[in-house]
Amino acid sequence: MRAVLFTEFGARPELAEVPEPACPPRGAVVRVRATGVCRSDWHAWMGHDEGVALPHVPGHEFAGEIAALGSEVSPESGWQVGDRVTAPFICACGRCAECHSGNEQVCDHQSQPGFTHWGSFAELVAIDEAELNLIRLPDSLGFVEAASLGCRFATAYRAIVSRSRLAPGERIAVHGCGGVGLSAIMIAVAAGVEVFGVDVSEAALAAAAKLGAIPVQGGEGAAERIIEASGGGVDVSVDAFGSSQTSFASVRSLKKRGRHVQIGLMVGDSALSAMPMDAVIAGELEILGSHGMAAHEYPSMLGAVASGDFRPIELVGRRITLDEVPDALIAMGTAGASGSGMTVVEL
Repeated sequence: MRAVLFTEFGARPELAEVPEPACPPRGAVVRVRATGVCRSDWHAWMGHDEGVALPHVPGHEFAGEIAALGSEVSPESGWQVGDRVTAPFICACGRCAECHSGNEQVCDHQSQPGFTHWGSFAELVAIDEAELNLIRLPDSLGFVEAASLGCRFATAYRAIVSRSRLAPGERIAVHGCGGVGLSAIMIAVAAGVEVFGVDVSEAALAAAAKLGAIPVQGGEGAAERIIEASGGGVDVSVDAFGSSQTSFASVRSLKKRGRHVQIGLMVGDSALSAMPMDAVIAGELEILGSHGMAAHEYPSMLGAVASGDFRPIELVGRRITLDEVPDALIAMGTAGASGSGMTVVEL
């Protein structure tokens, strides 16, 4: 099959002919029809994830059709070859304590296409535990729109709806207006609250404003600008980018008893970023992480998309071919790359 492959971290990926994936006994192989290009894929390519082994095929936000089912997948599961599906980027095991508690997004034995094994920048991708992790797509949802939900929108949905506990009348700031940040803004605006979109890119700020957010210039002094614009700070602040500067500014922009939610990955030197713990203690602030969304939580989000409450297709800025993925990955590392919305590959 055709796939985007890299053999060295940071070296240019290439389109190559590689072996088709074997179908796990309890898993499935999905024929990829669309897959998103996410900053997490860039991190994998740069070697920031210790679970990635070379050579590697990245990609983790996908939608497509079942091409094969494992020999141990029960016929009573209802899955058939040809069914239109997606899956969380975290595929759970279904057997650990976290899975038994309903928290498959932090499964102790999780697998992740594009990280723990070859991913969806390919014609076919394998997933584990099909009965637990496959998600049926509504007929009204196209593959491109479904792929845009895979990591960024689903992650933002759970971060805003569940983790942040955003309530009517509150104010929220979103630091970083790329794919996941714009998703968070769309969800928060739909909730009817005042939203501040923060970024250093004028294009990103324009995209945030188009969705209904109040644009705030990022960079040095961003927290002070949010405090001034909100009249004393926000109730919820989200770092959707993932850096020492954005996470610090997010916490600093909170009012007393506010909640910071970290969505953007913190890797390398940023993994041990300093936090204003004096403000955390004095203001009784909460610092929360958010890591994807379990498969059993998808139906409510998919229902909201199918009914038109959310329109993530509006966040898709570019549609490209598999041949264009190497250049798209490389571009993610350049300054000002945010603001063009999501990039989705159509196969």
